[in-house]
This record gives sequence, C-alpha cells and structure tokens, in this order.
Amino acid sequence: MISVSALNRLARDVLESALPLMWVGGEISNLTRASSGHVYFTLKDANAQVRCTMWRNRAQLLAFRPENGMRVEARALVSLYEARGDYQLNVETLRPAGIGNLFEAFSRLKEKLAAEGLFDAALRRPLPRFPRGIALVTSPAAAALRDVLATLGRRSPHLRVILYPAPVQGPDAPQGLIQALMQAGQRAQADQTDLVLLVRGGGSIEDLWAFNDEALARAIRHCPLPVISGVGHETDFTIADFVADLRAATPTGAAELASAGFHAAQGDLVMLGQSLRRTIVRRLENLAQRIDRCALRLIHPCQQLKLSAAKLDTLSQRLKRGMRDTLRRDRQQHDHIALRLRNQRPRLTPLQQRLTALDARLKQSMRTQLHAQRQHVIALGTHLGHLDPTAVLARGYSITRDQDGNIIRSIQQVAAGDALSIELTDGFLDGVVRTRPG
Repeated sequence: MISVSALNRLARDVLESALPLMWVGGEISNLTRASSGHVYFTLKDANAQVRCTMWRNRAQLLAFRPENGMRVEARALVSLYEARGDYQLNVETLRPAGIGNLFEAFSRLKEKLAAEGLFDAALRRPLPRFPRGIALVTSPAAAALRDVLATLGRRSPHLRVILYPAPVQGPDAPQGLIQALMQAGQRAQADQTDLVLLVRGGGSIEDLWAFNDEALARAIRHCPLPVISGVGHETDFTIADFVADLRAATPTGAAELASAGFHAAQGDLVMLGQSLRRTIVRRLENLAQRIDRCALRLIHPCQQLKLSAAKLDTLSQRLKRGMRDTLRRDRQQHDHIALRLRNQRPRLTPLQQRLTALDARLKQSMRTQLHAQRQHVIALGTHLGHLDPTAVLARGYSITRDQDGNIIRSIQQVAAGDALSIELTDGFLDGVVRTRPG
C-alpha cells in the first residue's frame, strides 16, 4: 500500500520521464495572472482542454502579452500538480500560432549549417582583449545602438567605435547586413578595428528573421574579424548567434564582452596600485627601522674603546674563573678515579684458599670416579667370562657342526652318512653319522 502523496508523486515522475518537452497548440481561456507573477490558463481545442502553468521567470520573458481567446503554441512539459492530483502542462515559452513554419525553417537551416561544420567551436576565433576599435553593424535608428554606445562610454570611453549602418528588419535586411559586414572587414586595417559587434534589440521571430539568413551566416563565418552577436533578448536565438565567434544575450551584453578586457584591466590597475602602495609603505617602514637600528649602533670611538675595555676585562675574569673551575673538576675526577682503582684491587688470599679447596675436591672426585670405573670393568669381565663358550667346553661339553659349519641342535638336522665336525675345548674331531635313531 502507498499513500496518495506517493501515488501522485509516482504519477508525476512517470509523466515527466515518459513525455518529452513538446510544442502544444490551442486557444487560451481562463487566463489568470497571480500577484506573484505566475500565469495560469487553460489551453483548449474543439474537443479537449488542459490546464497550464507558466512561472514568473518564464512569463516575464515573453515578447507579447497573452490574452483569452488568443491562439498560441506552448512549449511545455507534461506534469502533475501533486496537491490536487491535476494533470497540467508546465509551459516554458509561448508563441503566437502560425509561426511554427518559421521555426521549422530555422531548425532545418540550423541542422544544415551544423552538418557543414559552421558551428564548430574550433572555428571560433579568440577575441582581442584590448581591441583598438570596434566595427558596429546595426541600424542607426535602433535602440541597440544607444545601448551599445552607452555601455562602451561607461566601461571604456577611449575605445573608438565605427558604425556600419544596415537595416535589421525587413526583406532587405539580410543583404544590407552582409554588405555592412563585408565593408567592416575590408576597412578593418584603415579603420584600425579588431572586432565586429552585430546587434539588434528584441522582437518577435518575424522581426529577428533577417538574422536567420543562410547567406548572412556564411558572411559572418568568412568575416576577417571576430564577430560578437547580440541579437534580441536572452531567450532569443538566431542562426547568427550560432555561427558568431561569441554570443551575447543582449546588445548591452555584447558591448560588455567587447570591453571586458579594458574593464577588467581597470580593476587590475586598481589592485596593482593598491599593492604598489602597500609595497612602498612596507619598504619605507623597513628602511626606517634599519636606519633606527643603525643609529643605535653609532657610538663615539672613545665610548667604543671603554666598552671594549670593559668587555675585555669581563672576558678575562670569565676566563680565570673558567680555568679554576676546570682544574678543580679535573682534580676531583682524578681523586675519584684513584679511589675506584684502589677499591677494584683484587684480594689474592681468599682466591688462593678457594683454589686449594677446589684442587682437593677435584683429586678426590677423580679417585672416586677411577675406583667406580675399575669395579665396573671387573664386573663386565666376570660377566663376559660366564658367557665365553670355551669355558662351557672346558666343563666337558662340545659343539657339533655339519659340513657347512651349521651347529647341530637336533637329530632331525642330520642323516646317516653325514660328515660332522666336533669342537672340544682343546681341538676338533671329525665324524660320520652311522645311524640316526628313528
């Protein structure tokens, strides 16, 4: 069993993971703008409807004001509001219905140029940190021009700006922008410009469509100067943004990127100035301390001689005391060693007595051992005599052997006619078996 909260959370996770971010078309109804800035509405068609939520950070970026009855296309993620269990769309952005074809054309061109490698990061040129001058491509009547000039005047007023006027909207805009870019590249050496700013203020996708032109994209890539694009608002993306060497979210952002080196250098100069002042102050303080120490060491020669004489007298007294103390310690050490030597002199009388006693014990022990060994040898001789077979023969016994030398212990070992050898105490006799008792 699971709780309702867990069930709704599981359903939300399944919806969000199973369905991708997508475009959904319909008509706005029941639109409500909360005081927090969030926008709530229903997106419907002839047969169905779905609740939608657009959070404040997304709603404030819209280029138009949505109203009830307006047909729109919403880029949204399917989700579930857990507290009520309501199925809804979390809307990322809105666009008026009917401009989907422009987005499709934009996507196709983007894929084509990407496949050709026009968007490769390896082709992007580094921006000069301290440009000599900036070539500004925009309309003289555009608000973007004022924003760029105001930003550059605030951050790097010394920087020279050359305006290359061009229309930024309408059917003639792409060709005008291309010509302005070509002129900026051709006059770069004469005008001493190192960077191009291609800027325009925000607007609808139709207003910005001139910057999605294929020929303009190729002109940007072949421009001899690096190009910063600052077209529209932060959420607006054009083909010019992808092919430019660097994209800025706004025209003001483009001016900030162009002057970033000078702006950072101002901060670096302030920090270096502060560091230099601290270094100079520390150096002066150290030198002042050295002067003070040197001043303390400056003494009149007469006074120096008196101090040296006093120091010499002190050292002489210390030397005399040291010699006396050394001689006294050496004498005490000599007496101590002599006393230890006398105490370590060997006493011979007890040692001689002990040696005599040990000699007597050794002789007695040897006599005792010799007597015991002699008795043991006598006993072994007696025992051997008892075991001597010749002694048995001397008592009248004999040993009878067959012709192979085997001792005859039974009559079963011989047969009639067998030769015998009989050993007596004083010699041998030969015999023959005549008969063998049955």
